[in-house]
This record gives sequence, structure tokens and C-alpha cells, in this order.
Amino acid sequence: MKYSKNFLLGLYRTMVRIRSFETKAEELSLKGEVLGYVHLYIGQEAIATGAMANLSKEDYITSTHRGHGHMIAKGADIGKMMSELYGKVTGYCRGKGGSMHIADLSIGVLGANGEVAGGLPIASGAGMAIKIKKTDQVVVAFFGDGASNRGAVAEAMNWCAVFKLPVIFIAENNHFASTWKEQTTTGKSITDRATGYNIPAVSVDGNDVIAVYEASMHAVDRARRGKGPTLIEAETYRIKGHYVGDKDQMYRNKKEVELYWQKEPIGQFEKKLTEMNLLTAAEKYKVWNDAAKEIDKAVKFAQQSAWPPVESALEDLFADATYCID
Repeated sequence: MKYSKNFLLGLYRTMVRIRSFETKAEELSLKGEVLGYVHLYIGQEAIATGAMANLSKEDYITSTHRGHGHMIAKGADIGKMMSELYGKVTGYCRGKGGSMHIADLSIGVLGANGEVAGGLPIASGAGMAIKIKKTDQVVVAFFGDGASNRGAVAEAMNWCAVFKLPVIFIAENNHFASTWKEQTTTGKSITDRATGYNIPAVSVDGNDVIAVYEASMHAVDRARRGKGPTLIEAETYRIKGHYVGDKDQMYRNKKEVELYWQKEPIGQFEKKLTEMNLLTAAEKYKVWNDAAKEIDKAVKFAQQSAWPPVESALEDLFADATYCID
């Protein structure tokens, strides 16, 4: 067996924690307890989990508007995340950022981003800082198939390639940037975009956590050795609507969605682990039950937390000018 049972079950637990958080977030949003747009990561758990398994706390990531899974896989506090969704003062952004703008610099999360492709220039800057400081850190920049058409992606790839920065670009190709990828994106694959920047690229099954882990492992190792960026295209599928509330989804076939539910990553991995005699029914129940308890605790924490005081509305908006003075 290539990997230990503890390692494989650790990947499984992370994916289940992400799914449990997202399922509860959807439920709370539909009930009206969580306000604002919520974009779910359901069906894409293997990508964040596999990639983040190669990173340390000191490594950086930049996330997207669909970023809860990235946060959880990197080690974020689920209570603070849920509180942020509720808009409470105990949230990561003191309730001011909501679902799309959670950040935690203490674990290297440079922020989720409501701006499509907005995280890639930030990742490039972090990569440049790493090179200047001569540390062995790396940056993982997540973006979607829709973001691949934004100018920021081209700029970031070019900059990182020129200076051989330790940045791993991970394109989560879920085939829907509000509409079908084929209607908005030219070329056979997103990996083709890397050719023009002399960046090595690989396409993997984004629903296979081990495939993502191994592709990311090679890319991270390459970046730590000073060899520059890599592009990984993780093929997956957006099982849920663009956001919670996009329920009718008249733009796609319901039978297609049902088909992809059968290919979702957690069920596939459970089957593999069971066939390898690494996951019993009792262990499976415990993993899901532990995740449910953790999420329930996070919800109670959020519900019992205070709202931000009115007088704090204009705080945290501007940088302290003294930091700009030498």
C-alpha cells in the first residue's frame, strides 16, 4: 500500500468536514439565517483536500468566491467561518466579509475573493516576497474555468514564469462559469494556456483526491526547488447551482447532474477505502457523526455571538498611514 491508513483516512475526514459544512451552509441560507450570496464547494472537495495535504502552515493560498473548502482544508477555524457567514463579530472578518471574503493570515490564507481571478495577482506578490526573502514557502492559487478568461490570470502566469516564482496555479474546472464552459472558453483545455508562458501543466481527475495530491506534490516540490510555477487543471463538476438560490438551473440537464452525483469524490473515495479494508461501516459513521457535531457546535457559536456594533462600521477599511512611513 502506497500510503498509510492514517493518511488516507485523514484525507477522507477533511472531505467529509467540507461537505458537512457546505450542506449546513446551504440549509441555513435557504432558511434565511445566513444572508448574502453563498457559493458551495460540494462535489469539489477532493481538489482542496489533495492540494492542501502537501502544504505546511507557513505556505500560502489564495482562494475564490467558492472558497469554504480551501479554508477548511488549510486548517481554518470552522466556528469563525460559520460566524462570518452569520455576519457576527466573532467571524474572521468581524462579520463584514461574509462567505466570499474569509481570510486567515495565521495559517497562510491570503483571502477568499469575490472578484473572479482576483486572487492571482495577490499570489504572484506573495511568490515574489518568498523569492526576495529566500524562504522555501510556496503559494497555491485557486481559480475556476471562468477565471481562466480574465486578464489577471495571464498577467500572473507571465510574471511568475519570468521570475520563476514558487506559485502553483490550480484551475478547478467545474465546467460552469454561470454557463457552460464550452460557450465561454476556447481551446481544448485550460492547460493549453500555460504553453505560451513556458509553464509545465497537467490535467488530473479533480474528483480523485489521490490524483490531485500527487500532481500537487510534484508541483510543490518543483516550486520549493526554485524551478518556478506549474499549472494543474483539476477536472470536476459543479453539482449545485452557481449559488444557493440558483435552484431551477434551466441552463442544464437534470439527468446530467444526476450522472455526476454518481461520480462525486467522497463516494468514490469511500468505495476505494472500503475495498482496501481501510474503512468499516462503524468508522464511516464516526467520521460523519464527528463532522456533524463539529458543525452543530460552530452553528451554536455563531448564533450566540454578538452582532458587530454600529460604531465599528467604518473600522478596518483603511490602512494605518504610519505603516507607510519609513
